[in-house]
Amino acid sequence: MVNALAGGGTLISFPTLVGIGVPAVPANVTNTVALLPGYLGGSWAQRDDLRPQLGDARVLAATGAVGGLAGSVLLVMIPPQAFRLAVPYLIVASCLLLLGQERARSFVGVAAPAPGSPGAGVGQSGTDQPGVDPPGVGADTDAGAVASAQPAPTRPGAPGLHPALAISVFAAAVYGGFFGAGLGIVLLAVLGLFHAGPLARVNALKQALSFVINVVAAVFFAFSGHVRWQLVPVMAAASILGGFAGGRLAGRISGDMLRKLVVVAGLGAAAALWAA
Repeated sequence: MVNALAGGGTLISFPTLVGIGVPAVPANVTNTVALLPGYLGGSWAQRDDLRPQLGDARVLAATGAVGGLAGSVLLVMIPPQAFRLAVPYLIVASCLLLLGQERARSFVGVAAPAPGSPGAGVGQSGTDQPGVDPPGVGADTDAGAVASAQPAPTRPGAPGLHPALAISVFAAAVYGGFFGAGLGIVLLAVLGLFHAGPLARVNALKQALSFVINVVAAVFFAFSGHVRWQLVPVMAAASILGGFAGGRLAGRISGDMLRKLVVVAGLGAAAALWAA
């Protein structure tokens, strides 16, 4: 529901898994696998804006897939205690990304939809769980980052891919495969800076890349032995119901206020992990 309304759902789901006794690495892996379906729905919802840039999308998707795999491998290779020590810092970083979501939107020229308008309050989520983080939404990431309903001007820049874009997408994908909260916000800022094109297309490309990165990570994790499969159907079903609820509440609840509450919860979780 939080992903659909404001973004940052992973800042709730991941600490919850840790709180019920799932070790940090399995909790992160299970979270990625369980919330994957939302990314597919978000990409499908924006397929018309993605179609004109399939050439760029294929190149960046390949880059993102390699980065996502690298981040996933890194996660399962490092000592679990090292990841456990890094988690509070990653959560704090994700909270800062969530707080800076509006600035990221302004930076790339993406306006949040007005309450009651199509897509209002719907993100990714995921997001990030992110683009519609359709019912079922995913990662925190990025929910709420929706392109303006008004036609957007093309950003300046030469046709084709800027070399720095591929490097930046790779770096973002490594982070996405390793932890992932706030991935959509990072991709949105990176694409807005380096990728020429209408802003609706920037958001659609962000959705597609988030999906690819998380698919690669989820597939690798599925064979890693770390997934708590008994939790996956529970989380997937609950996320779908939460997405429907969030969609119905869109425009009635302040996304900004909810975002701040999620940040407070995330910082509280980080403090608890530091104290543990």
